[in-house]
Amino acid sequence: MRRTGTVFLLLLILFLPISASADTGPKPSVRIAFTGGEGLTFYGTLLSRYDSTGPASAWNGQEEYASYHPGEEGYEVWRKFVDYKDADGFYFLQEWWDCSENQALNWIYYPPSTFKILLYFPDSDTFCISPVYEKYAFDSYFTADLSQWESGTLSAVRSYDYAGEILALAARIVLTIALELLVAFCFGYRGKRVFALLAVVNVVTQVFLNVFLNVVHYRSGPWDFTFCYVFLELIVFLLEAWIYAERLPRMDGTRRIRAVGYAFVANLLSFVAGLALAFWLPTLF
Repeated sequence: MRRTGTVFLLLLILFLPISASADTGPKPSVRIAFTGGEGLTFYGTLLSRYDSTGPASAWNGQEEYASYHPGEEGYEVWRKFVDYKDADGFYFLQEWWDCSENQALNWIYYPPSTFKILLYFPDSDTFCISPVYEKYAFDSYFTADLSQWESGTLSAVRSYDYAGEILALAARIVLTIALELLVAFCFGYRGKRVFALLAVVNVVTQVFLNVFLNVVHYRSGPWDFTFCYVFLELIVFLLEAWIYAERLPRMDGTRRIRAVGYAFVANLLSFVAGLALAFWLPTLF
């Protein structure tokens, strides 16, 4: 048991630099899908409450800090956004997108946490501005309706796929529990009382583990998810190993080391399967 604990601690240490790394891995995003804008030419940006976020910042008026210069493609649109004066003093951070073709605005690298959606329509030389919104998840999804864009205002609603997330979470829990019970069968465990114990313990630990990890991924993204996954899997293994070592020998007369070995193999396989599912079926996370 001491060896298995050491193995998991080493895995935990290996994952620590990943969590603390300054600029690796996925970054938070704000993704806005537009409806009712088919056939329109328009550009979009997010105005920020603050004058910088990550590498993006408002122009200070000095030529060397401008993202575009006269004569460059995109300069005219950039200049329109620069000259726009927001009533609440929100800043244009020199990041903008042509939203006409895919009807979307995806700020995938350090988007502002508090923002307004600003759209520019060159054919009519007009702007359309939204109220203030907040980033609510690691990947925050919104849908904005452009059917009334000529009024100069637009509104957006959160459009995160919570239903799909819940279904995927349930599928992950069922798959991991089934895997651990299959491992128990391979270890020679039989009988209703034994499988009742294994089922109860696995349901409790897997529901807690997966619900917590889902919340972590929703709030903080895949790197924190991975770090917490390693740490919590270690805790679950130690807890299950203790329960099985205490209870299973009394039920079927097997040795304690066998119960600990089962806990180790079952949790190792469910951990590997969980990472595989994260790669093959990302909607599960």
